[in-house]
Amino acid sequence: MKQLLILSGKGGTGKTTVAGAMVRLAEARACADCDVDAPNLHLVLDRRDKPETADYHGLPKASVDDSTCTRCGLCRDICRFGAVEQDGGFRIDARACEGCGLCEVMCPAGAISMHPEVAGELRLFSDEEQGVFSTARLKMGSGTTGLLVTEVKKRMTKSAKDIPLAILDGSPGIGCPVIASIAGVDMVLVVAEPSVSGISDMERILDTVGWHGPVRAVCVNKSDTDPEMTGLIKLRCEEVCVPYVGEIPFDPEVVRIVNDGLTLADAECPAGDAVRSVFAEVMRMLGEEDI
Repeated sequence: MKQLLILSGKGGTGKTTVAGAMVRLAEARACADCDVDAPNLHLVLDRRDKPETADYHGLPKASVDDSTCTRCGLCRDICRFGAVEQDGGFRIDARACEGCGLCEVMCPAGAISMHPEVAGELRLFSDEEQGVFSTARLKMGSGTTGLLVTEVKKRMTKSAKDIPLAILDGSPGIGCPVIASIAGVDMVLVVAEPSVSGISDMERILDTVGWHGPVRAVCVNKSDTDPEMTGLIKLRCEEVCVPYVGEIPFDPEVVRIVNDGLTLADAECPAGDAVRSVFAEVMRMLGEEDI
C-alpha cells in the first residue's frame, strides 16, 4: 500500500479541503484523518455510516485511595502540576495530572496508585461503497497525540491490507502528531498559502518532512490572492529541489461546495479544475498515473 499524506505548516491553508478532493479523485478505498485534535475529514467526505469505536488509553493517571490516605498532604506539596486538590480528603484532577508517578513513589501510606486513563476515542468507518476511514477524537486536555495517530494509522492499514493507495490528512504544524503521521508514508504534499507566515511555515514543514525521507511536493492554495508571494514559494521550492505541483485559485464557490457535502472533485469550477491538475501530477510522482 502506497500512502500519500497531505500536510500544511499552519492551519487554515485548505489542507483538508485538498485532502478530501484527493480522496474523491483517487477513489481511495483507504484514508485516515490524523488530525486527532480537530478531525474534520469525515465531514468533508460526508461519512454517515456508523463507526466502530474503541477507547484509547494514554499515559496513566494517579488516584488516591481515600480509605488508606492519612491526609499528610505530601502529594499536594510535591506535585509540580497542581493536580492534587483538597476537599476534606485529597483527590487528583486527571486533566492536570501529567502521569509522572512521583506522588505514588513518595506517598508514605501507599495510598496513591497509577491507572490507565481514557485519552481519546478511536473511530473506524468501514463500508463496501466508501471503503475504510480511520480517525480518532482526542479527549480534552489529553496528551500523547503522537501515539494516538500511530494507532489511527495501524487500524487503517490492518483493515485495508489489499488496497493499493491510502490518503491521509495530517495535522498542521510540526508537532508530535505530524511526526507520527509522516512515519512510513511514501509522499507528502504540502499545501501552502501565499503569505509571509505561509512561506515560513512551509519551510518548517518541508524541513521536518525532509528528515524522515518521503518524497515531498508543494502546491499553493488561494494562489491568486497574492501572486508575488506565490512566485516566492515557487522560487523557494526550486532552491530546495522540492517539486512544485501547481496552484489552486481562490474560488468563492468552494464554501458552498463544501457546505453541500461535496468536495472540489465533485464540482466544475476553477478551484476544482486546478485541484484535478495537482492530483494528476501527484499521482505521476507516486507512479499511480492510471488512477
